[in-house]
Amino acid sequence: MSDNFAEGSAKSVDLSSLLKLEDVWKIYQMGEVEFAALKGVDLHISKGEFVVILGPSGSGKSTMMNLLGCLDLPSKGTVLLNGKDISRLSESELATIRGKMIGFIFQQFNLIPTLNTLENVMLPLEFQNADPSAAKKKAVELLDLVGLSQKARNLPSQLSGGQRQRVAIARSLAVDPDIILADEPTGNLDSKTGTYILDFLYGLHKKEGKTIIIVTHDVALVRYAERVVHIKDGTVESIEEIQNN
Repeated sequence: MSDNFAEGSAKSVDLSSLLKLEDVWKIYQMGEVEFAALKGVDLHISKGEFVVILGPSGSGKSTMMNLLGCLDLPSKGTVLLNGKDISRLSESELATIRGKMIGFIFQQFNLIPTLNTLENVMLPLEFQNADPSAAKKKAVELLDLVGLSQKARNLPSQLSGGQRQRVAIARSLAVDPDIILADEPTGNLDSKTGTYILDFLYGLHKKEGKTIIIVTHDVALVRYAERVVHIKDGTVESIEEIQNN
């Protein structure tokens, strides 16, 4: 992978264009039957957008999230990240991209139960072979940012659901990613805590220009978006522009 992947090429790439899905299909083989989870999807996400991908269970939104996050490859079509076709990259190159450019926030938090809060936040930096002292300093700063500096030595089992989600957000920010990709980030939280989490993500978008992509079935999250991608039965039904956000 070239060293300038993250920057793209000014000659051939619109630098505002961060992610593109072009006629993307994802087909799974289930015995003798083929199942198309995505069917000819086209989607463009620009740098600095706040996008909500909205759809019911089984609509294909999780499959789309995996493709946008470079966790999976399309069966047909093209997924472009900064103008580069991810299907042409090796798994190690994809892992490097995920580690440097994309911060993930999952509904189930996905914290390592045997690591304390500080260690969980440091983990992405360790994967990038960061200097240990610098990684620790960065993790401490991020825990302070999400209001959990006093919980640095606690294990995930000693935290509430909202606190664990805040740790997950801090971890997603560890490498200062271009994209924050959140899968049902409020799904396991009460409404007050969920609002706090979404307000925090919205602040990152507005103050730091982060590209936020939320995948959800919850229509209440739409109020945070600049665009809403409605997905059903593996296809994009419509894309809604949100005004006066």
